[in-house]
Amino acid sequence: MGNPRVDLERMPDDPCAQLIPGPVVRERSVDIAHTSRAPSIDRQNMFHMRSRGSVRRVAATSILGVALVGLLLGCGSDPADLEGSSQSGQASKGSAELDGTSMPPWRAPTDVPARVASAGLDLGPMGMAEHYHPQLEIIINGEQVPVPGNIGVDPSSGAMSAVHTHETDGTIHIEAGVAGELLTLGQLFTQWGVKLTTTQIGGVKANPGDKVTVTSNGSPVAGDPMALRLEPKQKIVVQMP
Repeated sequence: MGNPRVDLERMPDDPCAQLIPGPVVRERSVDIAHTSRAPSIDRQNMFHMRSRGSVRRVAATSILGVALVGLLLGCGSDPADLEGSSQSGQASKGSAELDGTSMPPWRAPTDVPARVASAGLDLGPMGMAEHYHPQLEIIINGEQVPVPGNIGVDPSSGAMSAVHTHETDGTIHIEAGVAGELLTLGQLFTQWGVKLTTTQIGGVKANPGDKVTVTSNGSPVAGDPMALRLEPKQKIVVQMP
């Protein structure tokens, strides 16, 4: 009858195993002589040797369990998901809320970079591909509301977005870097920080049955007023009765 042997298996050779900290399990064996061939080993020693072998087996099982957990958590992660989350976090930093509570007149905001980013625009050198000036007029309850200057103009650096104002007469300055670039009335209001919907201008809400009316060169504009495209020689009137 041969000597029984207790062997501890090596952990599987896996590239992700390099990520798992911990001791390296080396192959070891314990020989236990049969009592008939080793009369010097009594029952107590036999019990101790078997106990040590059991402890080693439990230790090996624990290490293997830790390795499997590490593989699931570490190797199972998709780097694209992590990158997507990071990019998601960074995009949210550029958002700025629109004011839907304040009454007119509305001043030009000072947090220009955040509002320019929210409008999907950039601060920097002015584009040279197109340069034109739509005109905006806002009328609420028969009173004209001024459009402030310096919307989309950073007061600290003087840098401007492609959609901005200088005067207080409602002139919108468009200086696009690409010919035919789609620029909208909503980008101006987003930089201004004033909420504009079919039933609301800032904190002014339409009465039941009324709504905000928008015209472009005298023609009614249907749908979302924020989506109105800005064009050369354009006269825009936003009115709430």
